[in-house]
Amino acid sequence: MAFPEDMLTADEHVVLHLHPHWKALVRPVAVTVLAVAAVVAGFLLLPESTAATVVWYVILALALVAVLWFAVRPFAVWRSTHYVFTNERVVLQHGVFSRERRDIPLNRVNDHSMTQRFSERLLGCGTLTIESAGERGQTVLPDLPGVSQVQTQLYELVEAHHDLHSLGDGELREILDEARTGPDQPAPARPDNASPGR
Repeated sequence: MAFPEDMLTADEHVVLHLHPHWKALVRPVAVTVLAVAAVVAGFLLLPESTAATVVWYVILALALVAVLWFAVRPFAVWRSTHYVFTNERVVLQHGVFSRERRDIPLNRVNDHSMTQRFSERLLGCGTLTIESAGERGQTVLPDLPGVSQVQTQLYELVEAHHDLHSLGDGELREILDEARTGPDQPAPARPDNASPGR
């Protein structure tokens, strides 16, 4: 299931679009290989008889069930799980038939941390935890590929968003002057330093 690009706002663009790490697909691939091997072995090794044919069909049925449950289903879950980082928010979406999505605006991100077990360091993945303001304060993104680079990118996105939406001293002074004098009147000129003796 592809990520719907039409959910982005006019000024929003995707910076990172990730699925969980490929290690989630190791078991489905192994199950598929074993199921195919079992079917082929049964076809080649069972003797030609009615009973052997029945046994081969039982092996085929069990292999199909195993592939559907332990290979196709996990692949569909992996493919439909999206970790999307934009210049405005973090979007977490998952679900094959029903869909669940959570948006975390960048201005609500208070903290983020990364954890990696030794095996995850070898595979280049880990867990990213995002602390945000709101009822569901902590969000965990497990099996995130390139987790250290993603955390750095998230930091840069949060800082850039803060800088873009925060006012400088000059802008704040202009707003205060406009509030004092009214929008249609020019702001009062600032007097130069008084000369000595006055």
